[in-house]
Amino acid sequence: MPLHLPSAPAPAVRSVAAALGSPTAVHAARFPSLSAAAGPLVPEQPLALHVLDPVATGAGLPKARLTGWRFLIRCGDVVVAAAETTITPDGWAFSHFCGGPFLASTVHALRQADALPSPYQPRLLSVPGLYMLCLWLHGDLGDGEQAQPAAADVLIPLAPAPPGIAPHRPHRMADLVPLLTHRLAPAPALETAV
Repeated sequence: MPLHLPSAPAPAVRSVAAALGSPTAVHAARFPSLSAAAGPLVPEQPLALHVLDPVATGAGLPKARLTGWRFLIRCGDVVVAAAETTITPDGWAFSHFCGGPFLASTVHALRQADALPSPYQPRLLSVPGLYMLCLWLHGDLGDGEQAQPAAADVLIPLAPAPPGIAPHRPHRMADLVPLLTHRLAPAPALETAV
């Protein structure tokens, strides 16, 4: 299997397990698939969640910062939700449960990535300015969770993707960054006639 899932920090794992053990937290999530699950809820496939810093034109590859860990929550063979943790001054803590189209899309992208011939460390990369989430396949398996994007890394945009970016089509980081830079650049100021 070419995917090398990193180990999430133990406090992040414990915080998700505690949230899953809390009927109040599970029912407050308001995801029918989570609250109606008949069986044990199991957190799996932890993915470090990074946010892409604003991209400056001509500045090379953007930086990314680790903001949390996202766990897929399974009930039997079905992914029913995701649980996200965040870093606090006291360490890793449960943040919230997630649902929606990114769940199935993440599962699909992980299967896609698992079929690639090269080994990768999967992560999630959020591009908030475009409401975009990608499976980020980092090529250096020895890098820790704080590693930065590399030109040869692969991004698989998750569905729904912004217009003009095909979901589930792998892109090299170096090829997708110019498009993101163009999309995130501020619109030129309109000149007014005097």
